[in-house]
Amino acid sequence: MNKVKTSSEKSVSTGSRTMSLLSQLEKINLDSVLGEADNARYVTSKILHLVQSQEKTKKEMTSKGSTGIEVILSTLENTKDPQTILNILNILIEVVSVDKKIGMKARINGALNISLNLVKQNLQNHRLILPCLQVLRVYSTNSVNAVSLGKNGVVELMFKIVGPFSKKNTSLIKVALDTLAALLKSKTNARRAVDRGYVQVLLTIYVDWHRHDSRHRYMLIRKGVLQCIKSVTNIKLGRKAFIDANGMKILYNTSQECLAVRTLDPLVNTSSLIMRKCFPKNRLPLPTIKSAFHFQLPIIPASGPVAQLYNLPPDVDDVVDESDDNEDAETESEIETENDDDKDQHFKNDDIETDINKLKPRQELGRPVEELKMYEQFFPELSENFQECDLVSKEPKPFVSDANLSGPIVVPTAGEEHSAEANQSTKGVALKESNPVLTEEYNKRPAFLELPKKDSIKDGSLHEQNDQRNLLPSCHCLSQEIVKGLDRISLQNSAKNDQYYGTGCVIKKESKTSLTTLSCSKPCEHVSPCGSSLFEGSSVHLGKLCCTGVDSEEEDSRSSSSGEQVMLEVSDVSPIHDCDLYIEMVKTTKSIPEYSEVAYPDYFGHIPPPFKEPILERPYGVQRTKISQDIERLIHQNDIIDRVVYDLDNLSCSVPEEADVLKFNSKFESGNLRKVIQIRKNEYDLILNSDINSNHYHQWFYFEVSGMKTGIGYRFNIINCEKSNSQFNYGMQPLMYSVQEALCSRPCWTRVGTDICYYKNHFSRSSIAAGGQKGKSYYTITFTVTFQHKDDVCYFAYHYPYTYSTLKMHLQKLESLHNPQQIYFRQDVLCETLAGNSCPLVTITAMPESNYCEHICQFRNRPYVFLSARVHPGETNASWVMKGTLEYLMSNNPSAQCLRESYIFKIIPMLNPDGVINGNHRCSLSGEDLNRQWQNPNPDLHPTIYHAKGLLQYLAAIKRLPLVYCDYHGHSRKKNVFMYGCSIKETMWHTNVNAASCDLMEDPGYRALPKILSQTAPAFCMGSCSFVVEKSKESTARVVVWREIGVQRSYTMESTLCGCDQGKYKGLQIGTRELEEMGAKFCIGLLRLKRMTSPLEYNLPSSLLDIENELIESSCKVTSPTTYVLDEDEPRFLEEVDYSAESNDDQDVELADNAGDYEATNQEDGLSDSDSTRILLS
Repeated sequence: MNKVKTSSEKSVSTGSRTMSLLSQLEKINLDSVLGEADNARYVTSKILHLVQSQEKTKKEMTSKGSTGIEVILSTLENTKDPQTILNILNILIEVVSVDKKIGMKARINGALNISLNLVKQNLQNHRLILPCLQVLRVYSTNSVNAVSLGKNGVVELMFKIVGPFSKKNTSLIKVALDTLAALLKSKTNARRAVDRGYVQVLLTIYVDWHRHDSRHRYMLIRKGVLQCIKSVTNIKLGRKAFIDANGMKILYNTSQECLAVRTLDPLVNTSSLIMRKCFPKNRLPLPTIKSAFHFQLPIIPASGPVAQLYNLPPDVDDVVDESDDNEDAETESEIETENDDDKDQHFKNDDIETDINKLKPRQELGRPVEELKMYEQFFPELSENFQECDLVSKEPKPFVSDANLSGPIVVPTAGEEHSAEANQSTKGVALKESNPVLTEEYNKRPAFLELPKKDSIKDGSLHEQNDQRNLLPSCHCLSQEIVKGLDRISLQNSAKNDQYYGTGCVIKKESKTSLTTLSCSKPCEHVSPCGSSLFEGSSVHLGKLCCTGVDSEEEDSRSSSSGEQVMLEVSDVSPIHDCDLYIEMVKTTKSIPEYSEVAYPDYFGHIPPPFKEPILERPYGVQRTKISQDIERLIHQNDIIDRVVYDLDNLSCSVPEEADVLKFNSKFESGNLRKVIQIRKNEYDLILNSDINSNHYHQWFYFEVSGMKTGIGYRFNIINCEKSNSQFNYGMQPLMYSVQEALCSRPCWTRVGTDICYYKNHFSRSSIAAGGQKGKSYYTITFTVTFQHKDDVCYFAYHYPYTYSTLKMHLQKLESLHNPQQIYFRQDVLCETLAGNSCPLVTITAMPESNYCEHICQFRNRPYVFLSARVHPGETNASWVMKGTLEYLMSNNPSAQCLRESYIFKIIPMLNPDGVINGNHRCSLSGEDLNRQWQNPNPDLHPTIYHAKGLLQYLAAIKRLPLVYCDYHGHSRKKNVFMYGCSIKETMWHTNVNAASCDLMEDPGYRALPKILSQTAPAFCMGSCSFVVEKSKESTARVVVWREIGVQRSYTMESTLCGCDQGKYKGLQIGTRELEEMGAKFCIGLLRLKRMTSPLEYNLPSSLLDIENELIESSCKVTSPTTYVLDEDEPRFLEEVDYSAESNDDQDVELADNAGDYEATNQEDGLSDSDSTRILLS
């Protein structure tokens, strides 16, 4: 034992009463006089009184440099007096809260063995053994101490104290259980416990206490037993012993009995956590975790995940490792608690760039000027003289409906089963449904589908209709006997005619059938044989349609003759959506699976619902209920159906035509669903497809469901998610689109689902799929849906789908509707993607007032604004924001005209078309995240990024840097809309290198646009914005455009996938209306920015750009090494939500302490509605 310091060496202050008493005690230890026992008892009692009554006394004893604890421990070693020992033990218990190193000090001073011997010698002396165990419990929290105590038999000793139910010595039993739980956290002690059969003993003890504690007075003891089981099952041997001892069934049954008593929730939660952890890891039921679709890359990267994927031997099982939870080599090393804070601080700053030389923007072209001249063709506005243009009229041309431009879609009747002749005659493009009636304005209730009683077709065009019409009633009249599905809508493909489809639909009834298919009465334009065009030599189908009935009178009148046809008149969805034009766009879209179907929602379009959709309140206990149902799969295996009902890897997979089995489909543009397994009668496990040329990124889903019944809750479990948390735990709902609702003039995506949660499951991820980490698990998104209509066709999606074909349709509609005398609109093809799809580049500005020199000069010298979106395919909200931006820029709004006259907009609305088309979540066909390729894009693997960067490099070369660059994104873990920007000074402020930035001068103008948006856009939250540059983001568009191109205002604008927790939309889930509004508000923000940056205007107001005060007031927290935010992503739940199945023992305390965090976190310093209409620059 180390000797205690002498009086001359001690660092105690004689001016302090506590220090004076410690000095006396130290002197008593050194003198070792027999008569000093009474003095030691008296001094220790005085010290105990002080530490119990004064907090400062504890701090004095444990302060840096003080030897107070060493003196106390030395006294414990030397004394034999029971009362002195008791005093010292109680002193140690009191100072534990402030001295985190007491375990280490006890070991150094030899107090471990002293405490252990005291326990062994006083097993019957409950007055003395209780504080001894309390001290041992503290010592055991140190891993080295736990191993040392375990070797000395403390684990066996604790099992002499704990035992079956007894009303005696319950306090002692509780402390012994807590000590045992701390000891069993050591792998060495846990193995010792398993070897001695203590897992079975603990389960027996738990069942005994559970049965006898009928009045629940000893819940803490029951929980203590569970904590011991939880600790011992941290090792693989412990989990196996738990399973062998029938632990799953024991804890399942006892926890089910506890559900009725709310106060027993801690027992249920801990039992649930143990069962989740011990649930045997299952193999994901797939042949390979690589995508079901394959695309051969033109070149293989030399290194990285894609190279590893291609270099895997063909016989390697990449789904699961040989050992699903291979344990790391045990390293029982001391954990120095004092370093924890330093480690946390290091973690906080680890991803923030601290090299000021790397932070300073350095304009680098990166490519020879001669090579950059290839991009001159995309900037004709810089050389256009407009001599041949008529620039007089400023009136927009009137809108002309497309209904008069093309022929009808004929809907012939078909039998329940298509004959071979029918299949041959309907080769071509298939749609899924007749056009619904959709409104032109989002804020008006859609009109009902109108069905004229009679009509005929002559010369391929629709005749004028009489005013007499029948309105389709709402869903009450949907007859089950009429049209169990418009089986296929077939659009004929012919090489002879180049005509668009009509907007009308014609229903052709045949005498003996009630099923219909849609086909086009006009042939489609010829598709060239190159590439993998969607409709090349095959049909595109919309699948089986739901019941769509009409009045019986109409049915009778139409069934009189087989040649009679009835026209289904359809109005436009909106000026931007055109069903038939969408089909034309789809025909030129090239997908890897060569999709031959079109989803109804993409064909019909979407109108935002007229009602608000609040963020869903999470029901208490929903997660443990779902986990309990999962555990029942193991306990009651005979109840599990386990039938594959959909499988992309086995296209021959067929499902019997049974009424109680749902049918699934995802074989359409942007669809993602790989496999479906029926678990119970109304429960299905769903597996998502990996991104092509990747083995992970499972988040985006978009699939079709049919064959449902009403009044039944269907549970859907998406079982191969990878992120550790999701907004599905915080009120977000998936989206559903009902075709029957669309046919009743309500074509919209709506938020649906109850009992939604996101949690770790028992499916194991291989190290290949987890970046080399072993023992990782997948996560489950689960939700329950009750359908409103029988035999409906419904679609589910992660977020509002926005396909590549939709973008092409929108751009063509915008081009056809704009006034060329007022708006300069140009659409170019920037490049082709790997699959041969075009990447559109849009230029928008105002036409010059005239072709006079000064007007042409003003036109050419307008500053550029460069916008891009959808580099990540799964972030569909970015496309809806971009849609709002494009429509605003093309509108007749006076401020839009002013904006066009102020800027030239260069827009790449979809940077990753291939990923969008093929249902990827994050990658392109190269299997790489394109937003991590901006530093060194490869023209063969990343053509859209290579040429987008080339456009910016060209602008830099000709000294026309954009005023603003913004890349639109979506954020899966945060609420609201916010921006990430780049600032040297703010980055340095959040590191330990503050001195280097003291004299750093930086234009604070980068904050202007976000600040403006926070005051004008209701969904925008300034508090969530960050301007810190991270190392992990150095290859993103935002950082590269700022650092290499030299654009100061380079941003990423992130839109939530969930909803808002501040401002006008607080408590609401976000919809397309709000997203499009954000796109328009961004434009208005640019107009305000123009006023601020104009040399004729005044300078930036200091109140708008006062960054230092805001930074001082804001609390900066890092949620992950690669995600830097100014506030926490989410508050805690009142219910324990454990994602990792590994939580600390103090979690319940933490939850209780933070029970009020939810409301407090949601209080934002937002502006009121009236305030938001005012800007500082009024």
